Amino acid sequence: MNACITASRLTVRFSGNPVLDHISFEVPEGMIFGLLGPSGAGKTTLIKVLTGQLCQDEGKACLFGKDTRSLTAREHKKIGAMLDNYGLYQRLSVYENLAFYADIYRISRRVIPDILKSIGLYESRKTPVSKLSKGMTSRLSLARALMNNGKLLFLDEPTSGLDPVTTKEIHDVLLAQKRKGTTIFLTTHNMFEAESICDHVILLHRGNIIEQGRPADICGKYDRQNKLRITLTDGTELTLDNNSTSAAAVGEYLEQNRIRAIHSSEPTLETAFIELTGKELE
Repeated sequence: MNACITASRLTVRFSGNPVLDHISFEVPEGMIFGLLGPSGAGKTTLIKVLTGQLCQDEGKACLFGKDTRSLTAREHKKIGAMLDNYGLYQRLSVYENLAFYADIYRISRRVIPDILKSIGLYESRKTPVSKLSKGMTSRLSLARALMNNGKLLFLDEPTSGLDPVTTKEIHDVLLAQKRKGTTIFLTTHNMFEAESICDHVILLHRGNIIEQGRPADICGKYDRQNKLRITLTDGTELTLDNNSTSAAAVGEYLEQNRIRAIHSSEPTLETAFIELTGKELE
């Protein structure tokens, strides 16, 4: 499988302090790749380097085999980006925003209705951006990123602050893009989002990659707790080791019909991050 993105010992410093510190990774084509970390970890800085908006101090980054410091218009046409709500014009309607973008990039306006329908904004096409909710504005930013039918999407915190329904709608759109063969580079601090849709993730902390791999593999690797949480019928809550040493106690509670609920501790990227750093992702 060909690499869509490569980074080798990539380093960025602000005022002499490393924001990205000699990080290396590859993103194969057709993958949803998650960059997971708290605010200030360096996620947005990395996207700016990869899209050619910022030059690194050391190392090398490439898109489609081309150095990001010398991307041409041809490479940029292969890229869609959703970076906050940058570039949306508040007084223009939903349709007018996309039409303006289409004209700049010489894309036919005929694609706009289908994109708006796929993103759930067709009925609001005449609404000014200033009248949209946060969720609708996020969907419009994503629609703009999809306009040029690029081979690579950069999405910076695409569902931050959104309700679960809107988040799921955006996830469905991203998964549909993946099925078309689009490569998606996604930054998030939402561990559930990363576990749900990402094929591969990097855990970024203070500019360093502290772990990477398939979400399920990382979760399993750092499943140190492995506990059973039991709620008894009288409301008492117990935590037991999830192994043979607890079998007798669990069996006794079952025989006495005293168990209201029983749960195992499921490993998550959140617990892995805490295990590695001692801090939460959020």
